[in-house]
Amino acid sequence: MKRSLVLAAACLAVLPAFAQYKVVGPDGRITYTDRPPPAAQGQVSAMRRDGAVASTPAAPLPAELRPVVARFPVVLFTAPECELCDNARTMLKQRGIPLTERQVMRQEDLVAVERATGSRGMPAMTVGAQAINGWSSSQWNALLDLAGYPRESKLPRDYQAAAPQPITPRPAPPPPVPVAPPAPSPDVPEAPEPAASGIRF
Repeated sequence: MKRSLVLAAACLAVLPAFAQYKVVGPDGRITYTDRPPPAAQGQVSAMRRDGAVASTPAAPLPAELRPVVARFPVVLFTAPECELCDNARTMLKQRGIPLTERQVMRQEDLVAVERATGSRGMPAMTVGAQAINGWSSSQWNALLDLAGYPRESKLPRDYQAAAPQPITPRPAPPPPVPVAPPAPSPDVPEAPEPAASGIRF
C-alpha cells in the first residue's frame, strides 16, 4: 500500500513536465493536460518543456487567437537602452501579438538567452520551439505568419501585456549580520595596598 502511494505521488509530481497546457478553472482549480482544452474551461497557458508557464495573457484572448497562442507562445528577449529591441517590441505590439517579455539585466541572463535561442544576439524571439536572434522585420513577420498569427491586431482594446520581467531571478539580499555585543573585559585582580610602614611582624 505504501509503495503504491509513493508511486502515485511520483506520477503526480512529473505530470506538469509532460503536459502542454495549464488550465486554471473558474473555481481556481489547476489541471494539466496534453490536449487544447475548450476556451470556456478556464484560463489556458502553454507550458514549456521544462514545465514552466510560457505565456499567461493578462486578459481573455479572442477565440481566433487562443489556439495559436497555446501552440506557439511568443517570448521576446530584450535589453535596456536597445533601439532595435524597441523596434521589435513596437512591431509586435502593432501586430497584436500576445507575448511574454524577458529583459537581460545581468551576465547570467545572456547565458539563459543563448540556452533558449542558440545565440546571444539581441533582440531575440521564440515562437513555440522556433527561435530567431537579431532584428529583421521581414524575418520576424515571416516566423509569426508561419505560426498562424494574424497580420492585424485582434486583441481587445482593454488588453494589457504583462510588464517585462528579468530573465533570471535577482538574488535575494544577504541577511544582515548580527552584531555581537562586546565581550566583557576580564576581571583584573587589584594589587594589594602597601602597608603604612615598611615594618612587618
